[in-house]
Amino acid sequence: MREPTIVMTLMVRDEADIIAAMIEHHLAQGVDLIIATDNGSVDGTREILADYAETGRVEVHDYLKHDKNQTAVVSGMASRAATEHGATWVLNADADEFFVAKTPGFTLRDALRGIPTGIGSFHAPVVNMTGIPAREGAAIARLLWRDEREESTLMETVALHAHPSADAVHVGKAGVTVQQGNHGVDIPSLGAPDDEYAIEVLHYPWRTYAQYSTKIVNTGRSYDANPALNPSPRHHGMRDYRFWKAGVLEPLYLVRHPGEDPGAGFTKDERVLASLQGLLADGAALRPERLAPLVEGAWEGYSAQERAHADEVAALVIPLEIEHISASTAWRDMYRGEAAGRRRAEAERDAAVAERDRLARNPEARARRLGGRVLRGVKRRLGRLLGR
Repeated sequence: MREPTIVMTLMVRDEADIIAAMIEHHLAQGVDLIIATDNGSVDGTREILADYAETGRVEVHDYLKHDKNQTAVVSGMASRAATEHGATWVLNADADEFFVAKTPGFTLRDALRGIPTGIGSFHAPVVNMTGIPAREGAAIARLLWRDEREESTLMETVALHAHPSADAVHVGKAGVTVQQGNHGVDIPSLGAPDDEYAIEVLHYPWRTYAQYSTKIVNTGRSYDANPALNPSPRHHGMRDYRFWKAGVLEPLYLVRHPGEDPGAGFTKDERVLASLQGLLADGAALRPERLAPLVEGAWEGYSAQERAHADEVAALVIPLEIEHISASTAWRDMYRGEAAGRRRAEAERDAAVAERDRLARNPEARARRLGGRVLRGVKRRLGRLLGR
């Protein structure tokens, strides 16, 4: 069996607290090359990428405009994966996403080796990882719990409208288009992997408040700078950007972390931590000096009083956010209904104009149509007279 060439793309901005762990994980899992585009990072991320580029396993590019133009940038990298590197499979990832095989003992390469390329593309489900909150510091050893709560409960408890959308994995193809957020591609999916070779993504979005608040501000200002993009009123980044502007983002960050023993709705998953610890213990890490602080480092936590205060603030903020979303959705539905009505009216008008012009060009057709109208009118009057 021919070994697949696996290429990952990565668009990243200010993710120095996790990027080394993400790179080490995927290269150890069998990814051949990571094509990374730095989006003007100022926290040391660009320097970390350059450090890994020296290993020959990471290719670094730069895109300095902060306009949230993810589709164009990632699509360019994904196409390059095929044309320049002969990719069999392409995985488009964010810095806080760790792709893993669901089957115990399998690497990512083991899984992709068993998936036929004839299916074109498929989706890998994404699950949020949470646990103990911290102001700053190492995250991997704290966030060990999969959030598997009923989706219908999320908005009322932690101001999340849904669990994350699945990521698209696809075969290498020149000119491929990757949708904003990496959740879809223009390569049709002709099937799904067998359960034995299934892949999922462990997502670490809320590592520290310092990291998360920076990300939210970056996201919000990038969308502000690109009015051509129109995120949904439920878009998680823009929702939290509103929280940041209102001064309540930190309490909402806190309530998304259930703590060390969260109970029902959460399942412990230590695969990423164990894998990274193993790389350090075995001397297999490419840049152990970059990785060790992210796995073994300390963190600054929160007191019980601060967590209680966060619960109080969230209890006030979340109902207001639900009301805001409901109003936004109602307005959007009304606007869409009005727009659909205008489109129907315009289509009917255009059809009438086209028919008028056709009849004007063809007097015989016009006469036949007029005669048909007269005949139908006579039939209707006779029907009324005869009581039919």
